[in-house]
Amino acid sequence: MKRSGTSIIFHNRKNQVLLLLRDDKPEIPYPNMWDLPGGHVEKDETPEECIAREMMEEIETDVSRCRRYSVYDFPDRMEYIFLMELDIDADLIPLNEGQRLQWFSAPELPDLQLAFGFDAVLSDFFADRQKGWR
Repeated sequence: MKRSGTSIIFHNRKNQVLLLLRDDKPEIPYPNMWDLPGGHVEKDETPEECIAREMMEEIETDVSRCRRYSVYDFPDRMEYIFLMELDIDADLIPLNEGQRLQWFSAPELPDLQLAFGFDAVLSDFFADRQKGWR
């Protein structure tokens, strides 16, 4: 059985998404690459419980207003993607994991190194936004 993960797309009124720059430690997967905030679903935990726990641990942010966006069947895992609007300066968000947080618009994404296949997720998200969905 595949493992499960959760991630959240925080988006703001400027049509940007919040990404986390992963730590630059060679022992972790995808060091020094941009990532969606999130983590692994633990045993007996729902994806909703996982994203709430992970966001409190990583960025001390209440995501009780988030909603499920999609589920991606990646070769290595099932990834539950959530959405939530968040309008705050990235520098004001407490960061307990990773190097920094930063807002990005769709045209900036192709120049980034994105971890865990999230380039496809963000491409879908911005395509849906253009169509007026979500």
